[in-house]
Amino acid sequence: MRGSRMNPGDRRTRSTMSIVIVMSLCCFFYILGAWQKSGTGRGDSIALRVTKETDCTILPNLHFETHHSLGGVNPLVMTDKVFEPCHIRYSDYTPCQDQNRAMTFPRENMNYRERHCPAETEKLHCLIPAPKGYVTPFPWPKSRDYVPYANAPYKNLTVEKAVQNWVQFEGDVFRFPGGGTMFPNGANAYIDELASVIPFTDGTIRTALDTGCGVASWGAYLMDRNVLTMSFAPRDSHEAQVQFALERGVPAVIGVLGTIKLPYPSGSFDMAHCSRCLISWKSNDAMYMFEVDRVLRPGGYWILSGPPINWKTNHQARKRSKEDLEAEQNVIEKIAEMLCWDKIHEKGDTVIWRKKADSNECHNKDGRPSKMCKIQDADDVWYKKMEGCITPFLEEAQLRKFPERLFAAPPRILQGRTPGVTEEIFEEDNKLWKKYVSTYKRINKLIGSSRYRNIMDMNAGLGSFAAIIDSPISWVMNVVPTISEKNTLGIIYERGLIGIYHDWCEAFSTYPRTYDLIHANGLFSLYQNKCNMEDILLEMDRILRPEGAVILRDNVEVLNKVRRTVMGMRWKSKLLDHEDGPHIPEKILVSVKKYWVGNEEENSS
Repeated sequence: MRGSRMNPGDRRTRSTMSIVIVMSLCCFFYILGAWQKSGTGRGDSIALRVTKETDCTILPNLHFETHHSLGGVNPLVMTDKVFEPCHIRYSDYTPCQDQNRAMTFPRENMNYRERHCPAETEKLHCLIPAPKGYVTPFPWPKSRDYVPYANAPYKNLTVEKAVQNWVQFEGDVFRFPGGGTMFPNGANAYIDELASVIPFTDGTIRTALDTGCGVASWGAYLMDRNVLTMSFAPRDSHEAQVQFALERGVPAVIGVLGTIKLPYPSGSFDMAHCSRCLISWKSNDAMYMFEVDRVLRPGGYWILSGPPINWKTNHQARKRSKEDLEAEQNVIEKIAEMLCWDKIHEKGDTVIWRKKADSNECHNKDGRPSKMCKIQDADDVWYKKMEGCITPFLEEAQLRKFPERLFAAPPRILQGRTPGVTEEIFEEDNKLWKKYVSTYKRINKLIGSSRYRNIMDMNAGLGSFAAIIDSPISWVMNVVPTISEKNTLGIIYERGLIGIYHDWCEAFSTYPRTYDLIHANGLFSLYQNKCNMEDILLEMDRILRPEGAVILRDNVEVLNKVRRTVMGMRWKSKLLDHEDGPHIPEKILVSVKKYWVGNEEENSS
């Protein structure tokens, strides 16, 4: 039949073509396999070329190639939702501390200044714009003293706090002389006075809490003494004080002593501080002093500077009667004694107490008034009501001094107080993150430089990521999600790091554009079926600075969904294989937020 036979010449031609095709495919897959299996440092030319191509030394020039796609569709060409800019009026929007919403809540006990997050129907689904003229903050330590005006264009404090040396407006920058209400001559001189009593130099003091921090100059200058301070202040009439702190490169969150417990574990801080913080310590049977005691480690220090201290001399300047100020100080002294705090220093407007190292033994002595809390978990604090009682502490193993405590097994692990975390697991975690951070630095050579000052780890685990990259030129906000299987924030503080509890179904307590680099390991797998992934990504975009970077480590299916979403968020992204090769389902997504600013014409809601 016609076409049923081939002549010998046709067969030879087909055979030759088949051989060529097979050989071509073999060569292609050999090269592909060599590329996929080659790791950095193995010396072959393909690996070196791939490594060179994935270097993010100039982050906005990220390449977009990837070995993975969504359902067989190339994510490079697929179209998806594009998020529009919010109106420029939202440039400093803080969803859970919105001023208009706050005014609908009771003012009693500062309830209206606490977290009140928007309902699902009230959430914004747009990109928070940077103000016109926004620029990258100055590198540390210059950022401690100067902030570009365009980044936080609020002059109120320059007038209201002019005589106290908080902040001054000079040309197109704010200058921060380092002063405060109780230390107008500068934080350094004030800290020198404290250092005559408190051992800053030997590593005993590493973590501090500053309540009502203003622009956080106390915390800023403590960094010179290797002390990390968690500063907080409400969003109130002192406009943008926490925003100024973060623009300066100082750890801070929006917060207040109100009706709910502070979002920190018990025994977190080596030192706590109030410098004319306007907190009524005698209110509600001195409940706020009990809360400070809860977060203060046995042997820790509490510094109170300002009213009612030195009331005999300053009562007229403070526009309060002698009787009122004397009564308040008497209450503070009485509660301090009940808490087993020893007054170790009083000079001028400043008093320092030290919590007894054996406070439990002190509380159990016969004849002492006892108001012990009856709670099973002193670290279960998220949205829990504050209590006017003494938090009992388990007898702890000796806490090492810093920096030794950074990698020494923390007491909570040695005593088995964190189920599922052993000393061996802790050691292995450190080794693993040393390997991972090495990869990150190879991908992005700016990590470890002054380019990234404010860093956040959204799912911090044991804090090993922060421990490995610990440096005087950066700090890490270690966030432990409230839905995590293991409550590890206490371990993080025992390592000499700082952090906070948070539920990522809600907005974080910070201003927009306050972090240079965001890292998250397994976060989106953790929150699957808990809340909308889009909401979490929009919140990340809100708190990330223009040209800031994001590193996500998660399952490839999850990261593909994330990548599909951020394509519409003005991010550039790149998906990379796990350190151990392409067959590991865990991948790394590296992203960079593009630079853009808002304008009056953009009017998305």
